[in-house]
Amino acid sequence: MRCALFTHSDCLLHEVEPGHPERPARLVAILNHLIETGLEKELGYRAPNPIGIGDLDGIHDSGFVRSLYAALPSHGIAHVDADTSLSPMSIQAAELAAGAVRDAVDLVMRGESKRAFCAVRPPGHHAEEDQAMGFCFFNNVALGAQVALGFPGIERVAILDFDVHHGNGTVDIFRERPEVLVCSSFQHPHYPHRLYDVQRPNIVNTPLPAGTGGLGFRGAVERDWLPALAKHRPQLILVSAGFDAHAEDPLAQLELVEDDYRWVTDLIVSEANTYANGRVVSVLEGGYALGALARSAATHVGALLQGT
Repeated sequence: MRCALFTHSDCLLHEVEPGHPERPARLVAILNHLIETGLEKELGYRAPNPIGIGDLDGIHDSGFVRSLYAALPSHGIAHVDADTSLSPMSIQAAELAAGAVRDAVDLVMRGESKRAFCAVRPPGHHAEEDQAMGFCFFNNVALGAQVALGFPGIERVAILDFDVHHGNGTVDIFRERPEVLVCSSFQHPHYPHRLYDVQRPNIVNTPLPAGTGGLGFRGAVERDWLPALAKHRPQLILVSAGFDAHAEDPLAQLELVEDDYRWVTDLIVSEANTYANGRVVSVLEGGYALGALARSAATHVGALLQGT
């Protein structure tokens, strides 16, 4: 198959406070729009299996993981930080979100699908080795990279992050692991205000000032990401696909539109065809204007499907 879709209804069970931007309606909007556009019929649906605690070894500190399980409330909401909170089913949803990326990598690496999109929540790219933050508990895309590196002959992978917020958690986890290239474009200065200045050969940070539109975004990606990918020659590309750089999004001030997400997805597929036998695994991160999120995600999935 050309592209698999990994999702699970239990990802909706992670409840948040009224008015919180990272709400279950995000996932509903995406999945409904995939049905409305007919894209859902072209995707190979897969239900993920949840991870276990041991699957996170090498990604997260074991004490940190145990503390999340211990903090899980029996009812109501328990805050991890000012904007990140646990509800009774949050860990179950997080286990499935991470499991989707693990299973998607396994499917793609075994050659059963060329590409995969993981429509899951909670997101993951802000989760650092020993800290949950920014709506994130487990770093889903980081787990996917580690799974890929466990396959025979796989020595280099890349994570490309076009969320409007810097992928600080992914940088934290891999800054001393040169086998993983991490490229992150993001509005700057902006949340999370950390690790955006890490300087390592395998860390490529692309800060963008507020008000940057498609032309500036495209130029910066070509300038920063393409030379790094040519040098690294990844054997799998993973994507932290956040759609909150859209002009309609309420949490930031970049000015991207759907065509910019098609452009960057086409670029990613082209680079994967050059270096990684076409293999791409994409995982949902941010995006909080429901209409823009649904349209942008569908544009991204459509480009993953259409790529050769």
